[in-house]
Amino acid sequence: MNPRAPVVPILMALAGLGCFSVMDGVMKAAATAIGPYGAMFWRTMLGALFMAPIWLRARQRQGLGIVPGRDAMRLHLLRSAVAGTMAVLFFYGVVRTPLAESIALSFIAPLIALYLAAVTLGERVAPRAVTGSILALGGVVIIGAGKFGGHHDAEAVKGLAALLVSAALYGWNLVLQRRQAQVAGPEDIAFFQNLLICLMLGAGAWWLAPLPTPIVWGELAISAVLSTISLMLLGWAYARAEAQVLVPLEYTAFIWACGVGWVGFGEPVTPRTLAGVVLIVAGCLIAVRRARPTRPEPA
Repeated sequence: MNPRAPVVPILMALAGLGCFSVMDGVMKAAATAIGPYGAMFWRTMLGALFMAPIWLRARQRQGLGIVPGRDAMRLHLLRSAVAGTMAVLFFYGVVRTPLAESIALSFIAPLIALYLAAVTLGERVAPRAVTGSILALGGVVIIGAGKFGGHHDAEAVKGLAALLVSAALYGWNLVLQRRQAQVAGPEDIAFFQNLLICLMLGAGAWWLAPLPTPIVWGELAISAVLSTISLMLLGWAYARAEAQVLVPLEYTAFIWACGVGWVGFGEPVTPRTLAGVVLIVAGCLIAVRRARPTRPEPA
């Protein structure tokens, strides 16, 4: 097996991304009914309840207490704050934008993660990263052009803005995901992320989280299960493979989004969206590609 491309972590990451993409479609229906804030609050509450016995059993099996270490808890809190804000903004945008376009715009996250790593870790931004950024920006402009045209929809413009801010936070989330997976198990990650986001959103739940109807409860329960499974699969994969191997797999989410959007909401995939995706993916792949090491000349 090639150590740079471990097969099992890649398959687990692909399965996790598939679960997340289907969850996005189910959450779009729930967020349309009760709002993105309410949908996220109730989903994370169900996710925490679903994960609690699994997490406790895993901690007991490993002979660990219920309180994680200081470093792990700090990452749980930080990533939960980032992921919670990111998710609310994402579902706000998804309600106002086709699912395939929403996922496509989130593809700028690897580029943002690259620049965040440069700022936080002091890494040098290579010239190819600048070239990739320009290509990806062109893709975003192509996708957003229809929303800023002569007959633009104000709600679609607000959705686009929310998605771009969410993508920036998603880039930060990708940086944190690898660090978190190195100090915490998949059960810990799934449980604490659901619990902490629920507690954070609980401050405004009285006003912004109406009680769901039975149908919406079912959608939220499916979303909670899919999200929890995805968090565990991705946490397991990122603990066993480098981020540079797994981050490009994020682009497979577009395939799922096209299918879910078409089947669930009758959303067509326009040529403009496809052109934007090509530029964004090409730009990100150019930016994150590492230069090949040069071989020393024989003496």
